[in-house]
Amino acid sequence: MKIRKHYSIVCLMFLSIFLINNCIGLQYNNRLNVKAASNTEHDEKVIYLTFDDGPSIITDKILDILKANNVKAIFFLIGNQIEENKSTVKRIYDEGHGIGLHTYSHKIKKIYSSQDAFIKEMNNTREEINSVIGIRPDIIRFPQGSRKHLSKNMLEKLNKYNYRVYDWNIVTSDGIKAKTPPAKLFKEATGDKDKPNPIILLMHCDYMHKNTCKALPKIINYLKT
Repeated sequence: MKIRKHYSIVCLMFLSIFLINNCIGLQYNNRLNVKAASNTEHDEKVIYLTFDDGPSIITDKILDILKANNVKAIFFLIGNQIEENKSTVKRIYDEGHGIGLHTYSHKIKKIYSSQDAFIKEMNNTREEINSVIGIRPDIIRFPQGSRKHLSKNMLEKLNKYNYRVYDWNIVTSDGIKAKTPPAKLFKEATGDKDKPNPIILLMHCDYMHKNTCKALPKIINYLKT
């Protein structure tokens, strides 16, 4: 009897346990070296939904969709958007989603001007979040990915602050073009025949990403069936 493959959509906040238990580590060449879990049963596959560039009004709409589908995700937040969106940050936390750091300004030249500048951006965002919900997240994501920036020396500095770096292995193009048609976003999220396991899917939830909201229910439904 052929067992049908299916996806289990879970929150990235549990990924740390998964990484430790299955000897999956972050390498200096910036590749999140993800291997299929040896204890995965019945050909089950796992996907972690992640959203960058919030909080915003669109983040609330994403939360509505996740709640309706009983799905959790992790949101990598930009620090300078938190003050005007405190209620959204509280909602993310109260509804059981994970929260990570995505710098304070998201200005590429500024945040990558030096290693210390980058860490300061993350620290400032961590404190903004702490002022709202009373926790200091230690999961971070580099804007545009860590490939060009995560040297051994940088990783050692991040470790001093207990920061853990998470990239992605599947991405939709909403981060490049917010108005990407929903059908294309769906195809990008689901169309790869040789998907990694687990999948770490990157999407975006800034105020511009209305089409991401339109595509998300169909993406979730496809991955859950």
